Amino acid sequence: MTQSNRTAQTGYLTRMYLRRDRIAIIIWLLGIVGGVGSGASKIIGLSGDDKQVASLVTALDTPSMSALFGPFTAVKPYTTASIFAASMMVFTGLLLAIMNIFFAIRNTRAQEDNGVLEMVRAHSVGRQSSLLATLYELIIVNVISGLLMGVTLQGINMSGADTSGNWLFGFGLAAFGMMFGALTLLLAQFASNARGATTMSYSLLGLLYILRAMTDVQNVKYTWWTVFGWVEKIDPYGKNRLSPIVMMLGLSIIVLMVTFIVSAERDLGSGLLPDRPGRATASGLLIGPISLIFRLERTSLIAWVIGIAIYGTSMGTLFNTIGDMMHSSPMVAKIIGPAAAASVGKTMTLQFAALMSVVMAIGASVPAIAAMLRLNSDEQKGWLESMHARSVSRFHLFGAYTLVGAVSGILTLFAGTFGMALGGQGAEHAISVARLMRSFWGFAPSVLVVVGVVAVLLGLLPRYQQVAWIIPVYGLLSIYLGGLLDFPEWTKKLTPYGWINKVPLKAVAWDQVGWLVLLSVILILVGYGLYKRRDLVEN
Repeated sequence: MTQSNRTAQTGYLTRMYLRRDRIAIIIWLLGIVGGVGSGASKIIGLSGDDKQVASLVTALDTPSMSALFGPFTAVKPYTTASIFAASMMVFTGLLLAIMNIFFAIRNTRAQEDNGVLEMVRAHSVGRQSSLLATLYELIIVNVISGLLMGVTLQGINMSGADTSGNWLFGFGLAAFGMMFGALTLLLAQFASNARGATTMSYSLLGLLYILRAMTDVQNVKYTWWTVFGWVEKIDPYGKNRLSPIVMMLGLSIIVLMVTFIVSAERDLGSGLLPDRPGRATASGLLIGPISLIFRLERTSLIAWVIGIAIYGTSMGTLFNTIGDMMHSSPMVAKIIGPAAAASVGKTMTLQFAALMSVVMAIGASVPAIAAMLRLNSDEQKGWLESMHARSVSRFHLFGAYTLVGAVSGILTLFAGTFGMALGGQGAEHAISVARLMRSFWGFAPSVLVVVGVVAVLLGLLPRYQQVAWIIPVYGLLSIYLGGLLDFPEWTKKLTPYGWINKVPLKAVAWDQVGWLVLLSVILILVGYGLYKRRDLVEN
């Protein structure tokens, strides 16, 4: 087959993908560009005088903020633009990476799973046309996002900003997103289905993010080796480096070359990684819906548990670095005394642990939501018809998916908090495991409330259930930027994560735990009532 035959009708497919995804593209671009614009405007409002600037710099130049946003490397005199770049670069890069993973999986493995690509290839469409069309769509979306961010920053005209810095910010992030889009297209060739490709892509993103966070806190020189850290090394409004963008584009090109080579050898619907042979006879544990769904979710759940546990352990190993900054500082000890310095160091460590606990609670909600959303997606695919044909009640089926979701979230949160507690035991002034495990008891009810909200969506809006992902996304946004940008307190209370005390810094409010658990049970019952009365979702 000639190269032209392999890529026949690529232009048509590209237009079709862009037209089909136009609503999702607009939503993503509005969210990202709007977030950049509102973040810049908010920082302008918070940096009106030298005192406010000093307060922002103090907040950014801490280990917890370095782990989340990257190190604050700006030099005096500090400007609004330098503070904006330090607080927004890593977070916006994370959003762009997620956006690219979404579109890359949506137009490759997801289309293979639902049989759309097989029907497309039945026409005069090249073998690699779909992959190339997906690449073109990613390029177009990323270029538009970079252009819109640059134009937005040009219009806002922050103090200390210049044209080169604005465009480096926009197109540097676009290149970063494109790099993760390319990596996802490659991983999609290895996985045998969309869920596997998604898990692999987010696992890689999470691993690189953790490595960046650790190196940014301990030794920023090693951040160059984390790949994720390249986005912060651009340093717009400061050193204005082009080399990280060149490295991102170079890696993208190499990865894409490998992707097209391996995709030419891969059969439709299969992955390069061989599937493990199944058992000759089914296990007796698969006799009911609960055990069956647990079995189907097993690989994904194990990946999330291990991933969050690694994240928690990694953050726990930073406790020693954070504490040492205070109680080993001669200047601090001289001013407030050694005992007080040690106390301040412990408080800083617990504040860092509280912030990381919220992030882990948000992360633990992801496998819970994903497991529950399978109920309607499995109905759409016709996989539940055999169950509906037997004496399996709707209550049993709804309860099975809800139970699997709740257990997945709670188990993942426990793994993360326990990993953080164990990782922190290597610190010179280690905080007890029991104290750090307050995070689990404090945030477990918030995860259950998320499960309850998703249960209501399953019954009320089955065709629009994807809005459930707004909960963790908004939670991450409010936690990431809420404190730094001085969001109103009520905006943090819009998600269950904002209802919890700052555990483990503070004690667990057991009365709050009780009513949150009760609320989650009520929501689940309401969700079941709505599910029982609605028609089954048809494909």
